[in-house]
Amino acid sequence: MCGIVGAVAARPISEILLEGLRRLEYRGYDSAGMAVWNGEAIDRRRRTGKVQSLADALAEQPLPGSLGIAHTRWATHGKPLEKNAHPHMSTERVAVVHNGIIENFEVLKRELIEKGFAFSSDTDTEVIAHLINDRLNNGEELLDAVRNSVARLEGAFALGVVEKNHPDRLIAARQGSPLVIGVGIGENFIASDQLALLSVTDRFIFLDEGDFACLTTDDIAIWDANAQPVERDVQQYEHSVSAADKGEFKHYMLKEIYEQPTVVKATMEGRLANGRLLEQAFGAGASEIFDQVKQVQIIACGTSYHAGLVAKYWIEELVGIPCLVEVASEFRYRTVVLPEGTLFLSISQSGETADTLAALREVKDKVLASLTVCNVPGSSLVRESDICLMTNAGPEIGVASTKAFTTQLVALMLTTLALGRRHGLTEEKEIEIVSALQTLPELLEESLAMAADIETMSAAFAEKQHSLFLGRGPLYPVAMEGALKLKEISYIHAESYPAGELKHGPLALVDKDMPVVTVAPKNGMLDKLKANLQEVQARGGELFVFAGDSNELKQEEGVQVLQVPEVPAILEAIVYTIPLQLLSYYVAVLKGTDVDQPRNLAKSVTVE
Repeated sequence: MCGIVGAVAARPISEILLEGLRRLEYRGYDSAGMAVWNGEAIDRRRRTGKVQSLADALAEQPLPGSLGIAHTRWATHGKPLEKNAHPHMSTERVAVVHNGIIENFEVLKRELIEKGFAFSSDTDTEVIAHLINDRLNNGEELLDAVRNSVARLEGAFALGVVEKNHPDRLIAARQGSPLVIGVGIGENFIASDQLALLSVTDRFIFLDEGDFACLTTDDIAIWDANAQPVERDVQQYEHSVSAADKGEFKHYMLKEIYEQPTVVKATMEGRLANGRLLEQAFGAGASEIFDQVKQVQIIACGTSYHAGLVAKYWIEELVGIPCLVEVASEFRYRTVVLPEGTLFLSISQSGETADTLAALREVKDKVLASLTVCNVPGSSLVRESDICLMTNAGPEIGVASTKAFTTQLVALMLTTLALGRRHGLTEEKEIEIVSALQTLPELLEESLAMAADIETMSAAFAEKQHSLFLGRGPLYPVAMEGALKLKEISYIHAESYPAGELKHGPLALVDKDMPVVTVAPKNGMLDKLKANLQEVQARGGELFVFAGDSNELKQEEGVQVLQVPEVPAILEAIVYTIPLQLLSYYVAVLKGTDVDQPRNLAKSVTVE
């Protein structure tokens, strides 16, 4: 799985497909391929490595033709070998490209082998091509053959299909993985991302879950999941191709805060189906690794370290195995003990964080396996780890990380589910968590709607020099992240503490000039937290509370309360992050600092 491009046109399309693949390189991949109808047959070129290797092959052996599909692959089933690269074919009749994971491919493969089909790859995708060919051999029309084959697939997929006896048709289907149609004049296209097609069109149709489409040069026909013809809106792409465009936003940071409902959805796309995690998304061999994990060692820096601390709560509660979290710059310079069965989990936005990378290299031969949660495909951590889970947050320009943090948390929850399956996490509990995750984009939208009230609240911080952030349980690392954001971009000195630690020292700092920010969801820790807050009030401190229930914490003199949307307990750490990001942003704007490029800081810390 990774990137799809397809075209049906009245002109040669191989260069269009190749350019589309280049525009998808940001997703990360290990091989690339293309199949084109050349007037007589479907011809194919595949290469491991970069798209440029495929381009070199096409320079030597061109693929002329006006109907074709292309793909960049990130291995899930089978090693990154040429035989496993897409497109996959059945005889010389059907060619398929596929993003996603087919959960029941082994059952389908056995069935097809019994029917005489020979498999040339180790992938799950090849069964799709053979299924379609089998139905064509039994006399079904192409559209019916593809639709009926798709109906047998379990999992997540986006598909592009071409067949040699229909050189005027490009078939597409979507279930759980994104797919978009590019609308041209006398030509039409498909891609997994609209950015792949911006060189040929700026008009797009976004397929819904379960949609099935047939494209010709002059027509686009779409059917929904119930096989009913439907019309989908054509949308104009009105933004710059460059992710460096702030658009309507004053700062990149604010833009990236508002992108979070979209990017957390991207983190989950293609990785969840039928209420369950598709753990093959972690890459080839991941399941075998997870089977042997007895302990997790998380290593990270800065914001990524805070994400790891949240994951510790999740892993120890839902999986029931030890999870240790350490700052990479400390871990690499001390003697460490790593028990048998340790999964070394690194977290990094850039994948080039020097201390984290050095820590991985230090222990790689001493652990069961290494997993990285990262946002940059092809980065050093991704290349050097055994398996990875990409956050798919897209480029993050603002130095103060926002969307990278929330997508890391989503990826870490998916990791928790994969580990939990081996340690007593029931199917019912997994379905409950997945269902909650699927509500996350909407919940984040609701939390963003607090922006105006948070901007008003921020005025109280404009003249302050210090602040405390408090939280309990998994919300304590969120308080740590909130304090980090405030100090990074507003230059206000901010500290974070578990709320229960107030009386052990920090309470000495509390007075009218020390605002205290608290994250207070309505959960089993709330009564304890209320008692901690009373300690602040008694010392004349000013409280700013993000509460799960405003009826539990009253607005009064010295206490400002903003209610956060009601949220499943398992998602509290993710949703409560948004108000703290907004608070830091608006305080920094009031103080007139350089929000996107705060002094003395760099986006990617590639030195010790």
